[in-house]
Amino acid sequence: MTDNNFIWWKHGVIYQIYPRSYMDTNGDGIGDLPGILSRLDYLQWLGVDAIWISPCFKSPMDDFGYDVSDYRDIDPMFGTIADLDNLLAAAHERNIKVILDFVPNHSSHEHAWFKESRSSRDNPKHDWYTWRDAKPDGSPPNNWVAVFGGPAWEWDETRQQYYLHMFLKEQPDLNWRNPAVKAEMLDTLRFWLARGVDGFRVDVAHFCMKDPDLRDNPVNEGGTTFFKDKGAWDSLDHVHDSGHPDIHQLFREMRQVFDEFEHISPRYSIGEIHLEDAEEWGTYFGDGDELTMPFNFKLLSADWNAAAIRGVVDEMESVVPDHGWPNAVLANHDEPRIVGRYGKENARLAAMLLLTLRGTPTMYYGDELGMPDTHIPADKQQDPWGLRVPGLNLGRDPERTPMQWDSGQYAGFSEVEPWLPVGADLETYNVTTQQADSESTLNFYRNLLSLRKSEVALHAGDYQPLDGTPDNTYVYIRQAGDEKVLVALNFASTACEVALPASGTVLVSSHAESKLAGTTLALAPNAGCIIKL
Repeated sequence: MTDNNFIWWKHGVIYQIYPRSYMDTNGDGIGDLPGILSRLDYLQWLGVDAIWISPCFKSPMDDFGYDVSDYRDIDPMFGTIADLDNLLAAAHERNIKVILDFVPNHSSHEHAWFKESRSSRDNPKHDWYTWRDAKPDGSPPNNWVAVFGGPAWEWDETRQQYYLHMFLKEQPDLNWRNPAVKAEMLDTLRFWLARGVDGFRVDVAHFCMKDPDLRDNPVNEGGTTFFKDKGAWDSLDHVHDSGHPDIHQLFREMRQVFDEFEHISPRYSIGEIHLEDAEEWGTYFGDGDELTMPFNFKLLSADWNAAAIRGVVDEMESVVPDHGWPNAVLANHDEPRIVGRYGKENARLAAMLLLTLRGTPTMYYGDELGMPDTHIPADKQQDPWGLRVPGLNLGRDPERTPMQWDSGQYAGFSEVEPWLPVGADLETYNVTTQQADSESTLNFYRNLLSLRKSEVALHAGDYQPLDGTPDNTYVYIRQAGDEKVLVALNFASTACEVALPASGTVLVSSHAESKLAGTTLALAPNAGCIIKL
């Protein structure tokens, strides 16, 4: 059955590309936009519907692009605006949408706006950033700490004031309460949307609006925050440094900008919003008038067992409003890869979970190969966060290593030594080898993507979990009209039998050892099965 109401952002699959690590075409060991363009045929073959490109705007790279020095230009490391235009055109010819990474909470300290702002208290842009006087004893204005460690305030000798930075000191926070800042940033969105960009992932979206009085955060009395085990960050309850209620009005204004382009094609926005409280997370859908959806990161922190995973999914399902649409992600540029988190034995099970849940899945480049995290020797480490907070093992280099295209010296990524070492086991984890192997992880992903697109129940159907299944199994039905597809996932390291509510036909199985006989499904360890009822 073909779904005639297919909406790309709602029913498709998004594939995240970390541009430094996807494909190098100019021989500097760093990936670039022409490199992504050169691999679009692969992405079309794989079957993804959209690519999300992590920041490629002009930047001194203190946080590898999440410190923007010009929001309307491409960093020469990645190419030019013309290269982006070419990529957009080539992707659209292949019916692949392109999502960019918008970084609104902070700019680089090298941005012209910040240079003006710090030049004097009388400059026209003096309040484009958050500046405050020191306390009488010379200490920072409040007790806020930065996500990347240390105080969230940095003293500036020229202005004789502190400026706010919720991340690195090289990333000063913009003052979104200044109408001129808001107007300029919304116009920046228009600039790229008018060029044909299909949407944006909005970085640390809920940080943009803080308590206008900059009150101290209360001490955390034993609870946890989303950024678990992140040192001083967990010592405070973060009620004033992000997520002020005014953020919802800002998101409504952002949505109005996206809606200006709806008559051309549907545009998409997803906010990076890390929250433990599911009900609060659900408010970021608004009344269908804010960002398209808040990113759901709960699976990233869930224990890998059936009860915990189902608990997260059911909780999220309960707070997504009727006008909203869920989403799921199991890995990204800030978190360990699927194999790094769950182990090689669970790679296919995780893929089946991600691509059969209700909602929009986001894949991370290389996970379709089962690429593991790569050990990075101390002298090769690059991540600013890891280097600046030693001893906490927060470096994100292991999940950012080059895409492995073949088994050559540099994995087909570059002709010179890449910015990060390529992974081990290149003979196994590369595109060329796995494309030729019908039983490879890559072809398993491709089959899942094809099935998800062809089965309306999988890309648009309702979700209904089944109770009474064996321990450490998670079984659910996706249904659209009369079409039903059952997904059975065995998280245990031992085999089990699942009684089905009706007979059916196996569409995809992660392991050949799993067998269906009548209404009894014998599931192999760490295995999953998709069955048409």
